[in-house]
Amino acid sequence: MAFLSKNMARIPASQTMVVSNLARELAAAGQDIISMSTGEPDFDTVPVAASAGIEAIRTGQTRYTAGDGTPELKQAVQAKFKRDNGLFYELRQISVANGGKQVIYNAMAATLDAGDEVIIPAPYWVSYPAMVAMCGGTPRYVRCHASNGFALNPVDLEAAITAKTKWVLLNFPNNPSGSVMSAKHLLAIAQVLRRHPHVHILTDDMYEYLQYTEEPFVTLAQVAPDLYDRILTVSGMSKGYAMTGWRIGFAGGRADLIAAMAVVQSQITANPCSIAQAAATEALLSAPDHISAWHQVFIERRDIVVSALRGIDGIQVHVPQGAFYAFPNVEGLYGRQDPDGIMLNTAADVATYWLKSAGVAVVPGEAFGYPGHVRLSYSIATDRIRQALERLSQACAALL
Repeated sequence: MAFLSKNMARIPASQTMVVSNLARELAAAGQDIISMSTGEPDFDTVPVAASAGIEAIRTGQTRYTAGDGTPELKQAVQAKFKRDNGLFYELRQISVANGGKQVIYNAMAATLDAGDEVIIPAPYWVSYPAMVAMCGGTPRYVRCHASNGFALNPVDLEAAITAKTKWVLLNFPNNPSGSVMSAKHLLAIAQVLRRHPHVHILTDDMYEYLQYTEEPFVTLAQVAPDLYDRILTVSGMSKGYAMTGWRIGFAGGRADLIAAMAVVQSQITANPCSIAQAAATEALLSAPDHISAWHQVFIERRDIVVSALRGIDGIQVHVPQGAFYAFPNVEGLYGRQDPDGIMLNTAADVATYWLKSAGVAVVPGEAFGYPGHVRLSYSIATDRIRQALERLSQACAALL
């Protein structure tokens, strides 16, 4: 009798974690590795959160809390949704979990039955398909074309919807492409969804503070309030507040879904860390004034990356408008050989070559459902970015 579940065959390890761990191992062995594979800001946690976390420890806020978030944190999330997104949720409509990943998993676990389908635009964050599969659902993919800035085409979305579709997952600004969706574009998506009232929508807005367009970030429930009851709006503290390790994600949605998600969480982890909740509460209650300075840094880094990549023969890249990733097409390097005579035939081959020959870690596009591309994170020090791109340029020039 097999020991492991058959379902494990459907669940790959997170490729971003695999690459990051390999880079750490090589660095620990003495190699100078520049990791452009991780998805977290290199800034310190915002001071107001750090101070609140320290104060929470000093004042003994180290006990169990309500299972899906303290009332104080839910009130802060409620205020954030109103201030930043023009959305109102009652406290019973708000869920807090151990990061955005758990929020999404809770929602899938609470709603998916065998045979239910979840539409996932590609390129996608690596964990979406795995979470759907773990919860018994079937991922269905819609390709977002590079020629359209990796934005979701409403016609393609409608073609993918079936009677079995339970959810559509939207993630803009997008990981890994940096694509964004304007209000006009979201309204076109909403028009499709109005024709299919059985479909619910999860908007993963984790990168909402990191959009670099003149038009501000908007989320679907904001531009299509008639779909409010069908939308779960997800965000968190990791990207916009540099709180990746604190593990706080949250969502607003219909009360029955939030209650079901709380039941799921109660049987897995129960409450998020009490100290992290206290830190997140104070951070959310303060205006995110640090974001404009972050934007300047990320835009400078983005422009360095894009300019350098466009100078390498065989690579094409569009200018990302959000998050902190570039997602270049590396198919122009296929068919070339490295100095050892090894042929590059896939994005994974390119990523492996760059890691071994240049000491630069990136994530191949296969992990994001988008072969032919690689993801480079520019959330590392600017001087290291310049050094990494120089190494990549030299490595590509050495191909035969």
